[in-house]
Amino acid sequence: MKNESDSTASSRIGAGRIFCIVEYDGAGYRGWQIQNNGVPSVQGALEYGLSKVANVPVSTTCAGRTDAAVHGTAQVVHFDCPVVRDQRAWLLGVNTNLPDDVRLLHIDNAASDFHARFSATARRYRYVIYNHSLRPSLMRNLVTWQFRPLDADRMHAAAQSLIGELDFSSFRAVGCQSKTPFRNVHFINVTRYHRYVVIDIQANAFLHHMVRNIAGVLMEIGCGKKPVSWCGEVLALKDRTRGGVTAPPEGLYLVNVQYPEAFAIPDLGLGPEFLQQPE
Repeated sequence: MKNESDSTASSRIGAGRIFCIVEYDGAGYRGWQIQNNGVPSVQGALEYGLSKVANVPVSTTCAGRTDAAVHGTAQVVHFDCPVVRDQRAWLLGVNTNLPDDVRLLHIDNAASDFHARFSATARRYRYVIYNHSLRPSLMRNLVTWQFRPLDADRMHAAAQSLIGELDFSSFRAVGCQSKTPFRNVHFINVTRYHRYVVIDIQANAFLHHMVRNIAGVLMEIGCGKKPVSWCGEVLALKDRTRGGVTAPPEGLYLVNVQYPEAFAIPDLGLGPEFLQQPE
């Protein structure tokens, strides 16, 4: 993955709002958010590393709070810091104090009105399915295994019924706390990369479990259990109990967050890195 920080390693960062971009393997964590019972969280690991370099407690806000075992290749975070450090000191120091499954990719000064969550205009996720008769061993925590052959073209055709500003009640978790079930899906593509089938979806925001519930429906269609029309039918029902199973978390990645150009948040490319991206 491209590291945008290399060319500006002498920058002075701090004494105000800071943003950073973080990559993590979510397999060993109960999700992004710090929890009161002390279980491992990505936020807790990151705040520890940042606080060690800042020498003051640091509290972070992220663009999207991922669930347990969900990964991030470009999570955007902001925090306020009263001290100043060289960019190189931040990058090397924080990464030295992070566990091996979390990495700080980029850090820089942010505008005082930048907010990692509320300034975002779009989020993009990829759901990666390992489609093979034998389960993966080395990649078991990084993909979702589906042993039945999947027809990516059928899945892609079905997914097009989800584009636009729609009521996604059938695809939200029962415990979802969002005040509205409406979300605006900008695009959703399903593509096969050799043994991997990738669901690539971007929206203004997502409901709890929305991508995993969509993936569950599309896999039923892809393996021939349901017709292509079923995806649109589930959407129209506005009933979560009619939407099939929630796909496992291991294959889900937050891969991009978009902001207005004025905030100058760099694009570090799309992950995960093990996928062969088209030119």
